[in-house]
Order: sequence, then structure tokens, then C-alpha cells
Amino acid sequence: MKYVEFKKFTDDNGARPIYLFEGEEVYFREKGEVLLRARFLQEPTLDFVAFDGNTLKGDKMRALGEALSCFPFVSEKRVVRVTEFYPTEKEYETYLKALFENPPADGMLIILNSSKGKVGTAALAKKPNVTFVDCSRSDEETIKKWIYITCKRAGVYADGITCGKLATYCVFDMSRIAKETEKLLGYCEATGQARLTDEIVDSLVYPDTEYKIFELTDALARKNYSAYMKIVNDLSTRGYNETALLSSLAGYFKKLYDTANCKGSDREVALALGMKEFVVKKHREQAAKFSKTGLLALYEAVYAAISGIKCGELTPSAALKTVTAKLFFEKI
Repeated sequence: MKYVEFKKFTDDNGARPIYLFEGEEVYFREKGEVLLRARFLQEPTLDFVAFDGNTLKGDKMRALGEALSCFPFVSEKRVVRVTEFYPTEKEYETYLKALFENPPADGMLIILNSSKGKVGTAALAKKPNVTFVDCSRSDEETIKKWIYITCKRAGVYADGITCGKLATYCVFDMSRIAKETEKLLGYCEATGQARLTDEIVDSLVYPDTEYKIFELTDALARKNYSAYMKIVNDLSTRGYNETALLSSLAGYFKKLYDTANCKGSDREVALALGMKEFVVKKHREQAAKFSKTGLLALYEAVYAAISGIKCGELTPSAALKTVTAKLFFEKI
């Protein structure tokens, strides 16, 4: 199941003996553990044990079963957590099979893995009594659903457009989204607001710099000079100097160019480039507004200006003005 479905599953099904949180999203993995410990672990000093999976090799894996078999002193469950745990199929059969098939009734094993592991690693998600929670990089709809559900649980309504705006402002970074959502819900509670609106998001959430670069590039694609300069000035008031802005622009044009040249589905390209799927989707949408040669020329123009700063040929201010003039008033 996806993480957004996890809390309801736990509400409906109570404690399960083994949980596997697997995927790149650190936020989901950590929050999954926090939720389980808050609900079933009343005395962490006595009833909680943590292991580093890298230290559990061969016969040392038996320590998991021994820790789980201890009767809880105060808590509802004896909780054992292991991180980055990737036993081979042979190790599973030798040391873990009995534990997974007949886990202690008073124990709970929480496994936090950032990936599925290498070839030959046991498929823990398919083993008996394992509740698998997918914590992989989330797509746009999953994140919007998370915001919607979180607001709904707090008694605040947020429609899909507003959830999308919040996610986009945070560049779909779950850690920041969680903090901003908490802040927005606190504001709604303090002011008696029953609905989260675009206006509230605009007033309380400053768009991530990467999103502002996205807006900047979009203004360039539309040849909207006034919108472009407004964003540049806005970034400068936030302590974003000319050199930092040019570096971000160069990096962004390079990503657009690389994305435009990759073949395959959004998911396949995301895996190849180590990006999130929704980011690939957005990059492709924006790259389509330029020709491939145009994107390369944009990158080269900005890169040349940065080189001019490093060589002492241009001041940062002059470099930005030179790039702006080239982007808007020369044919690329």
C-alpha cells in the first residue's frame, strides 16, 4: 500500500506483527515508525530496541528474534526496529523464516529500507505476516492526496487545485510540504477557517527557489520581460544574488535539455536521471516550449556569463544584464 493509505489501514486493522517501510522518501519512512511507536509503544526505554541492518550478518540475525521474544514490560507491544536490512534468500531461510512465519504475539518488527536491495536479496515484502508500505518517490497525485487527507483529518477542506499549488510551491519536497501544511492548519485553526484557499497559501507559503526558477523560465518562454524582471527582483530581495541566480538558471536549462533528449516514459526517464517522475513530467512540458537547439543555446549563454564572472571579465550584475539582454532580445 502507499503511505497515504497506511494510517487508515492501521486504524482498521490494529497492530500487525511486521511492517516494512521501503522507498526513497525518508519522510514517509520516519513518519511511519513514529505513528506506530506513538500508538503501541508506551515505554520506549524498556520496550524498544533498534538495530543497524548492516551489522546483522549471518548468525547475528537471530538477535532480531531474541529481541522480539521478550515480553513487553509496560507497552502494548515490544517494538524492534531495524534499518537498511537486506538479508539474502539463503539467510532468510536459515535465520528468519521461522520468525516471519510465527512472529511473537506481543512483538512488532519495523523494517526501514531505502531500497529493495541488490540482486539476490530476499523479497521481504512478499514474506508471511509482512505489511508492506511503499515509501518510494511520490507522484503528483499521491502528494496532493496526502495534503487533502491531512487537511481533512484536521477538519479543513482543501480542493485539488489548492493542494497542487502548495505541493508545487514546495517543489514536491515532502519534508517541506509537511511543515508548511502544519503551519497552514495552525493558521486555519487560529482564525476559524474551515477551508484552505489559494489566497491563504499565497500569503503564508513562499515558493521554493526552484519553483521561482521554473516561473522565471516560463516567463522567458512567453517573452514576458516584466514578469521575468519581477521574479528576478523578488529573488534578489530574498538574498538570492546574481551569481546564484545564473548558476540556478544554467542548471535548470541543462536539466531541461537532458530531459528533452531522453526517450521513454516519464517513469523510465526519472529512473535513468535519478529524478522524481512528476519533475520529469514538468520538465518535459516546459522543454517543449523551446527547441532542443534553443535550450542548448540558452544553457551556453548563461554558462558563458558565469565564466565571465569567474575570469573577472564581468561583474555579477553585468553578467545578469548581459544574459537577460541575450535571452530576450537576441534570436536563440
